Amino acid sequence: MAARILIVEDEEALSALLEYNLGKEGFAVRVAGDGDEALLAIDEDKPDLVLLDWMLPQLSGIEICRRIRARSQTRDIPVIMLTARGEEEDRIRGLDTGADDYLTKPFSLPELVARVRALLRRVRPTLAADVATFGDLLLDRETRRVRRGEREVHLGPTEFRLLDCLMQRPGRVFSREQLLDLVWGHDVYVEARTVDVHVGRLRKALNARGERDPIRTVRAAGYALDETYSI
Repeated sequence: MAARILIVEDEEALSALLEYNLGKEGFAVRVAGDGDEALLAIDEDKPDLVLLDWMLPQLSGIEICRRIRARSQTRDIPVIMLTARGEEEDRIRGLDTGADDYLTKPFSLPELVARVRALLRRVRPTLAADVATFGDLLLDRETRRVRRGEREVHLGPTEFRLLDCLMQRPGRVFSREQLLDLVWGHDVYVEARTVDVHVGRLRKALNARGERDPIRTVRAAGYALDETYSI
């Protein structure tokens, strides 16, 4: 299961950028634009990590972090604070409130991803894995390699991201529109038919030796990794 990350950020361009890039890294991402929405999201589906902007409408990031730490159900959620406030006293205040880490804007996306993985390794070791498995499929995000049994499967970058997306939630049916957003991104215009083309290429690579096809086509709905699939 992919680590679930809640992004709490009111700047839409930044939240979309974070959502897209963390999704590409294999995380399951949800976005909240203000404090009330963030607290509701945490109650509905407890995340494995929160990326929390300091300056938010309604409730500040500091107050949200304080409330997360005050409740027994949520006090163990790792929190990384994102802020334009880089003074030492602000960093100390954020950490004293309960944040586990602190990033000053502007920051690099590779550094953010590295800090997310490092924090997850420390508090949720199994969720930070760079390797995903399903049946006899193995996907290594660090080396960008895929194996089926003893055979290496050669995929293009789009097919790799498509397989990674499906492997995060075996059995779940992803619509073409959802796959377009997760694999190509919100800001890229691609026709839904393109998804079918790349799924076809992915199937051809995975089943090159006549293996059973692990991808299920759901008519008028989309695609899923077949949860009944076995080696």
